[in-house]
Amino acid sequence: MAQVAHKDNFNELIDGSITVVDFWAPWCGPCKMMAPVMDQLETEYGDRIKFVKFNIDEDQEMATKYKVMSIPSLVLFKEGVAKEKVTGLYPKDRLAHYLERKLTEN
Repeated sequence: MAQVAHKDNFNELIDGSITVVDFWAPWCGPCKMMAPVMDQLETEYGDRIKFVKFNIDEDQEMATKYKVMSIPSLVLFKEGVAKEKVTGLYPKDRLAHYLERKLTEN
């Protein structure tokens, strides 16, 4: 299961070679649809990629900092630095392809 980030532990959790932060909210329908996809991806890639969830309702400033204007948004961090953002609902195979590309770039 993805680690849950808060303002106090965010920087600690994004530290690492590759981390994907799922910016979401409990009221967001597409976020609820994306949750099982993210769980499956974590099962497949969890040994190589860290998965983190951040509820934007708990801290809007963090979402603003990373230019999250709509959700769900996935922000890819490398060594604690935000590198890319993917916004919207995506099928598992498309996100898996994206993650494979990011792993080969590393």
